[in-house]
Amino acid sequence: MSVAAAKAAFRAYVAEPSVAFFTPDAAIHVVHPFNALTPESYASAFLGRLRTAFAHLTRGDYIAFGGAFEGDIWVTSTGYYTGHFHAPFLGIPPTGTLAHLRFGEFHKMEGEKAVESYIFLDLPELMIAAGAWPIAESPGRDRGFTGYLPGPRTQDGLQWGESDPARSESSAAMVTQMLRALATPDEAWRPYWHQDMLWYGPAAFGAFAGLENFAGFQVPFEAAFDGWSGGAADNGMTAHFTRFADGDYICTGGWPSLTGIQTGRFLGQAPTGKRLFMRVCDWWRREGDVLVENWVFVDIPHVLLQLDKDVFGDLPHAA
Repeated sequence: MSVAAAKAAFRAYVAEPSVAFFTPDAAIHVVHPFNALTPESYASAFLGRLRTAFAHLTRGDYIAFGGAFEGDIWVTSTGYYTGHFHAPFLGIPPTGTLAHLRFGEFHKMEGEKAVESYIFLDLPELMIAAGAWPIAESPGRDRGFTGYLPGPRTQDGLQWGESDPARSESSAAMVTQMLRALATPDEAWRPYWHQDMLWYGPAAFGAFAGLENFAGFQVPFEAAFDGWSGGAADNGMTAHFTRFADGDYICTGGWPSLTGIQTGRFLGQAPTGKRLFMRVCDWWRREGDVLVENWVFVDIPHVLLQLDKDVFGDLPHAA
């Protein structure tokens, strides 16, 4: 199938999410505590429970695009579910107010259907908003957390049309090179970014404006791990399930993507000497020859579970 046909099928799903978008045997991967779902359990265990917890539920995607990676066609989007949070969700107590749950999705397409999907949710963001996030030392708990991360400043994130293939190829190459420059002694990743860049991280990490403020998070994050490396590094342990661009927009995802041996304090957890694996995804927006905005998810509850910290087990009840 073509990227255009995949985008058209995905656009219909974005407007009205339905299990009809998936093949019956589609493999759907969702962040912890959902993990592996079928289309039927995705509809009941996730969407059904979300609709029960959030009255007047709506979905708003502010980035959506498509492309090819290693011979497969992929589509992706990110945005927010919004509604009146009036009943517990995964044990998270309701706020009784308007609330938001940030999501990000990747779907490998065949015959205008999704056959393999990865769905990220910023559950810590919802937990922080509800006063239920148990990790006091999270960088984003008291600073850098906005409760709602904005979409692209240019308001052109919904890329339903066609893009210049040469520009897309250049954008994907730029991000691949930048990722391979992370965790380098000379911080070789810096030239790929605008000085006024915006980094929209997972809520427990925080969000940062400006290259130096971002570096103030990123460098200590890398330093907390020995051998910190990601899905573009060909490290033999992690990989990207997809990495592609559509014009000035680029995405990557890995399940897992990052790995490293924890040698420093991380999210309030003392050094363990354990190798951790992190499910991570990103979307970037490019201007000229630099990156200006970056939206990031990390399945932090899954990372903490590897450190014997069950953030959902700390909640008084489950829904």
